[in-house]
Amino acid sequence: MPIESQDNNLGQPIGLNIDNWRPCQPPPRKVMQGFYCRLVPLDIAKHGKSLFEAFAEDSNNHNWTYLPYGPFENLASFTNWLEQACMGNDPLFYAVINQSNNELVGMASYLRITPEVGAIEVGHIHFSPKMQRTPMATEAMYLMMARVFDELGYRRYEWKCDALNAPSKSAAERFGFKFEGLWRQATMYKGRNRDTTWYAVIDKDWPQIKAAYQAWLDPSNFDKDGAQKLSLCIDRA
Repeated sequence: MPIESQDNNLGQPIGLNIDNWRPCQPPPRKVMQGFYCRLVPLDIAKHGKSLFEAFAEDSNNHNWTYLPYGPFENLASFTNWLEQACMGNDPLFYAVINQSNNELVGMASYLRITPEVGAIEVGHIHFSPKMQRTPMATEAMYLMMARVFDELGYRRYEWKCDALNAPSKSAAERFGFKFEGLWRQATMYKGRNRDTTWYAVIDKDWPQIKAAYQAWLDPSNFDKDGAQKLSLCIDRA
């Protein structure tokens, strides 16, 4: 697909003008309310112990493999990490709560927040076994994306992951992100190399993606046992 451009007075290609652009606001510390779950600003006193217990249900620590921190041996070390890494404005962390029973089931954040150019990333996604492969996982991602585009007017929403993290890459594609490239030897963590895969959604992609999310999340799309009738289908062409 050709890159949208125009010519300057020398006949050189340049990017399209962005008329009437105003910098976005940073994401607020406000609840994102859904039907299956809600996301609330992370509060260590309220959420720390329950999150630690939820993550502990991943008994083989599989979910920590591609995160640059963890697993944590005890609540004290987990709480210390939350205090050191998760209380700032960037990254801005939210806890995910099961709407049906108020259980803490996961966490996620906005990061690399750049309001002046309308770019923001989603990351530090950690869903406990109670949240994985449930409508809550999809709805949490929908709520975060809706805030970025509908409420705050960002132009670009990014997802990055270890190039070897097949589940994360599959999730990015399912959630409507488009593959943009591979950054070789982008960083190191836990004593090993990381090549980073980049994905993004931009504002003009959002209306179609939003409609697909809303159709999938409709309660009528699930049978009495909670199984989906139709899969989430987002055209990324």
